[in-house]
Amino acid sequence: MGIETVYQHLALIDLMSISRNFFLGREPTKKFAGFCNFLDKKKIDEISERALKDIGVKVRDVDEEVSILSGGERQSVAIGRSIFFGAKLLVLDEPTAALSIKESHKVLDYVTDARERGLSVIFITHNIYHVYSVADRFTILEHGERIGDFNKDEVSAEDIIEIVRTGKIPARS
Repeated sequence: MGIETVYQHLALIDLMSISRNFFLGREPTKKFAGFCNFLDKKKIDEISERALKDIGVKVRDVDEEVSILSGGERQSVAIGRSIFFGAKLLVLDEPTAALSIKESHKVLDYVTDARERGLSVIFITHNIYHVYSVADRFTILEHGERIGDFNKDEVSAEDIIEIVRTGKIPARS
């Protein structure tokens, strides 16, 4: 289908390596003795390192445990994995919620890069300023109900904040 989701609480396993997390559930294998499949560790490392590098994610060593990565680096690995596995639609659930300002900007750069690669991105957030910097259109929901849809040229970040705060679309002059 080409739909990948990156959740606020990332689906990464702390005690596994970056490369193993990159392929989690989709690991390439090689046959041994004609009947046993084993992980192709060399291939996993090579592909994950190259794929992360291609989208600008800098990791020291793909054999390092995910537990030593910062929140932004973890988010970057999860986004990189989604892009590598052919996402056409990338759904990001609060991708900057628990990140520092610097790490948030890195994630926003990855979102911009994904858009430039032709991916559609649904960016779910409460941080209006983050989403405003990378979005073309906005859909505002309250308790699962759609309040409104806007193109970026129709609404400012402050307008969106007011709509979210009041639940009402301001009258246009």
